[in-house]
Amino acid sequence: MSDETSQMIEGYDDPSDQRSFSLDDTSSTEESLDNTRQFLQLSTHAAPYIGQRFVTHDAAYEFYSEFAKGCGFSIRRHRTEGKDGVGKGLTRRYFVCHRAGNTPIKTSNDNKPQRNRKSSRCGCQAYLRISKSVDLGIPEWRVTGFANHHNHELLEPNQVRFLPAYRTISEVDKSRIFMFAKTGISVQQMMRLLELEKCVEPGYLPFTEKDVRNLLQSFRKVDQEDDTVDLLRMCKNIRDKDPNFRYDYTIDANNRLENIAWSYASSVQSYEIFGDAVVFDTTHRLTAFDMPIGIWVGVNNYGMPCFFGCVLLREDNMRSYSWALKAFLRFMNDKAPQTILTDQNMCLREAISIEMPRTKHGLCIWLIVAKFPSWFNAVLGERYNEWKAEFYRLYNLETMEDFELGWRDMVHSFGLHANRHITNLFALRTLWALPYLRSHFFAGMTTTAQSKSINAFIQRFLSAQTRLAHFVEQVAVAVDFKDQAGEQQTMQQNLQNICLKTGAPMESHAASVLTPYAFCKLQEELVLAAHYASFQFQLEDGCFHVRHHTKLGGGRKVIWVPQDGILNCSCHHFEFSGILCRHALRVLSTMNCFQIPEHYLPLRWRRINTSPIKLLQVTLNDHGERVQTLQSMVSTLMTESSKSKERLQIATEHISMLLSRIREQPVLTHGSRDSSSTRLLISSSGHS
Repeated sequence: MSDETSQMIEGYDDPSDQRSFSLDDTSSTEESLDNTRQFLQLSTHAAPYIGQRFVTHDAAYEFYSEFAKGCGFSIRRHRTEGKDGVGKGLTRRYFVCHRAGNTPIKTSNDNKPQRNRKSSRCGCQAYLRISKSVDLGIPEWRVTGFANHHNHELLEPNQVRFLPAYRTISEVDKSRIFMFAKTGISVQQMMRLLELEKCVEPGYLPFTEKDVRNLLQSFRKVDQEDDTVDLLRMCKNIRDKDPNFRYDYTIDANNRLENIAWSYASSVQSYEIFGDAVVFDTTHRLTAFDMPIGIWVGVNNYGMPCFFGCVLLREDNMRSYSWALKAFLRFMNDKAPQTILTDQNMCLREAISIEMPRTKHGLCIWLIVAKFPSWFNAVLGERYNEWKAEFYRLYNLETMEDFELGWRDMVHSFGLHANRHITNLFALRTLWALPYLRSHFFAGMTTTAQSKSINAFIQRFLSAQTRLAHFVEQVAVAVDFKDQAGEQQTMQQNLQNICLKTGAPMESHAASVLTPYAFCKLQEELVLAAHYASFQFQLEDGCFHVRHHTKLGGGRKVIWVPQDGILNCSCHHFEFSGILCRHALRVLSTMNCFQIPEHYLPLRWRRINTSPIKLLQVTLNDHGERVQTLQSMVSTLMTESSKSKERLQIATEHISMLLSRIREQPVLTHGSRDSSSTRLLISSSGHS
């Protein structure tokens, strides 16, 4: 879609309809007859013609509208002339192209913010004129003027449907949307559900997300003023019970609640260790209350989403986001995250640059990809999936040079030079493309699996919308009970399922220190490290060249200075994820290192108890930790025993005796014992 076409669609919502339209009545009939004949030869759509009759002017409008849709434009009613009524002369009506007329220059007003939006009107002269007459006492409308010359680009059939004149929401669809709104799901999810129900491709509904949001603004069944008073009272009650509960709010000039943010004691504790990388999701709204909602989420040492805070805003602007970020920093003792991921919100981006100047800001790739169907499906057609595969290939490249060269080739191959979305994506590439982000720590939150986990986590408590006053309490219940319990169960299962694959001492060491989530990530790299060769530079101490054993070129540069505790790789995998890469692990193995340096087993990935319900976590983790320790001991035993026949003989004798003693011990009903103690701990611990 060209820039002019984009402006044609985006700028259509021009509220002013009082425009001058210069039509030469004397030149309409003869020239229009020629124009009509010429156009009928070029178009398969039924075109209006001079003398065509309609029972009503609405019938003429509908006919002309269908004709316009088939040709690539839309129409609007312009003006009426003459006196209505039988015997009192003719009545003329004009229907014109939606780009007819010109927008006058608005006078600036310093006290009133101006909307920086370009009008689509460009003085197009295409029109249809009908006149009312009475024949044998029966009134009718006849076409007396028609011109179909446009001074602008006409849209393709797959683009014209985005013009507001053709974007309609049926009564049936309105009912479905209102029902979805009551459940609390996002507008984006509503669109996906309606697409599935109607069996249409993504982006092919007869309305857009913006149309749905405008519809929902009129859907308010809650008295918000009374509800916000109850909300503040609810927060105060929680604070009275738990002094560590934190909240802040602002009141507008009319003494109404403007913004409110809050965080729980457990969230502040989690942020102390896991607040280095944060997602600030502002893509959702409390639909029943028409309020944007922002949610701060991170990932803990077990790879599970953890809740940091929440904010409700009255307005979606930089001032509101700036206040929200300041409140969040106050909650977290003025500790800003190293990195923060958000959606493509320019107001939020500007606020972050001011309030968190040292924080690396990135864009959530999953929120960008979610918009691809509506952006590119209609434009690329059958090549959409091919383009998407190429996009992901470019996204995962390692160097900026390769990315920019590949992007240029992709744009040329798919003919996307004039596509505004492609232009915007490239302009923002430093915020979302991995080649520009690998030097910053994001805790693995850019992966597809982690994005799905975070989104499911957010949806769990967003779906619990009833009254606004109870929302704070509902979030606390969802976060501190449901997800904590599910997290503990997942951790327990992971601890029991750990198995060593390489037998290397480094693997045993990592398994005894890291959580199952982090250990599995490192184990993947350790297994792959065996496929790489390392060569030390002769003239540079501590410098190694590491490449795959099947490749003669390429590779990575690794620097290993053990006396200074320095281990760096040019792939920046450790800086990005906190997990050592295969290249660095290969160098450690080559240099006969049996343990991973402490600095490269970060605290945020270690098996530590950070949950507010510490007693519960210790109880659940105790058995799994002992199993894991035993596995490490057995692995070390195998390594040491196999070094000589004498050692192997001693190990065999002692293990035989140990097995006999173990088999004499009775097996307790582990499940019933643990479940009863767990229930006791949960009932006595409560929530923060």
